[in-house]
Amino acid sequence: MRQAFFVLALPALLVAGWWIASDSSTSVYAPPLRTVVGAFGEVWTGGRLVDDVLPSLLRLTAGYALAAVAGVALGVVIGSYRRVRAATEPVLEFLRAVPPPVLVPVIMLFAGIGDTMKIVVIATGCVWPVLLNTVEGVRAVDPVLAETARSYGIGGTARLRHLVLRSASPQIFAGLRQALSIGIILMVISEMFAAGNGLGFAIVQFQRGFAIPEMWSGILLLGVLGFLLSVLFRAAERRALGWYHGLRRARRSS
Repeated sequence: MRQAFFVLALPALLVAGWWIASDSSTSVYAPPLRTVVGAFGEVWTGGRLVDDVLPSLLRLTAGYALAAVAGVALGVVIGSYRRVRAATEPVLEFLRAVPPPVLVPVIMLFAGIGDTMKIVVIATGCVWPVLLNTVEGVRAVDPVLAETARSYGIGGTARLRHLVLRSASPQIFAGLRQALSIGIILMVISEMFAAGNGLGFAIVQFQRGFAIPEMWSGILLLGVLGFLLSVLFRAAERRALGWYHGLRRARRSS
């Protein structure tokens, strides 16, 4: 209960401050929050949930899942073999430095303007924090534990599952957390370029139609979705890394 209070306290204060500060606004471009909330209830219920919100979430899920699988798999290989890491590190640093939104026109040339392009854009941006954190997590496996596993003849899939992935999992989840926020940004950007539905498409259409309260309501919805996804991710992380957090608490109390 106390933790939930601290999680919700700051957002509640910010919303209250926004409501009070904007209540007397007469600006067309910055309408009062009460107007935005009224538009929110009218726009994002019923058909638009299916036509715009659901497609965006499906693209985000597909691109994020693809990046997670590819990032962890490649990260384990690169982190486990020094020669592979030395050979791929310059290329990885180069590709990581390229902003994913810049690649949208290039990806459109090869993947078209359908859902495949948007999923690839999301995956291209999300894969780097997962990959790099996985590499560092695998490299940081305790050498004593690695030698013990070797002494007992633990290898192959058992070593990968019980030693490598388990030891690297805190950093893998750190990369997944960073990738989630990147994925939401790229989801919106890809839908603004070429789309017939989705949150990014809807926000641009509202802006072009000068429907400013509706445009702000779309931005507000993105913030709410980002917050809810973050809460769900933290719950999954606490469940998956319960052993790790318990170990840290035990070390602090000793």
